[in-house]
Amino acid sequence: MKVVILAGGKGTRLAEETSLRPKPMIEIGGKPVLWHIMKIYAARGFTEFLVACGYKGEWIKEYFHNFSVHSSDYFIDLHTGERTVVNGCGIDWRVGLIDTGIETMTGGRLLRLRNWIGNEPFMVTYGDGLGDINVCALAEFHRAHGKIATVTAVRPPARFGNLTLQGGYVCEFAEKPQTDEGWINGGFFIFNPEIFDYLDNDETVLEKEPLERLAKERQLMAFRHPGFWQPMDTLREKMLLESLWSGGQAPWKVWA
Repeated sequence: MKVVILAGGKGTRLAEETSLRPKPMIEIGGKPVLWHIMKIYAARGFTEFLVACGYKGEWIKEYFHNFSVHSSDYFIDLHTGERTVVNGCGIDWRVGLIDTGIETMTGGRLLRLRNWIGNEPFMVTYGDGLGDINVCALAEFHRAHGKIATVTAVRPPARFGNLTLQGGYVCEFAEKPQTDEGWINGGFFIFNPEIFDYLDNDETVLEKEPLERLAKERQLMAFRHPGFWQPMDTLREKMLLESLWSGGQAPWKVWA
């Protein structure tokens, strides 16, 4: 399956960072969060990507244009410009970088990628959410149910520390990354090509009429993921992800 990453939004809630670069290029551990997302898929063998660019998309294009240069060791002949790689990056991804417009909504971005996606089922996720999702199990789940769409259902991250009380005593205090109740849209979708029948134009918001209609028609299934999932919508969340990575406790690092 191809993997589509929606990377065109403006990320206004992270204006401290996104005034200079697109949100998917904000770094965690010295690598863009986009790289982390792609590694989640590549670790399970999904290495063909389509990145839906938009706001400051030139940053993303420039990053991948120079990816092998920055990720490899080499000797360079300054007279001829010839470069000899001695330690390659070892990454064999195929990445399509497609401008889908500055103001285009999520469903519209998918529609603009239709010609590159083709007529096979494909994966879709957002360019700012990380989790230890087993995307192979997700793909198997989608194939088994035979419906048009699958969404990964996740537990919402807790905004505050969790207190366990007994009388006036606090028995347990824990900064839990997720709550124990309710499910929300965590991205990590899979769609059959029929999804394009539900997308009208650039103004189509995937999470509105298309998914609502699919749910009413019983064509939307949920892959429940009770494990780690964390979006990067605020500076606080960016710092949380950075601390997990730097502390060697990043649950989304499912690769060796």
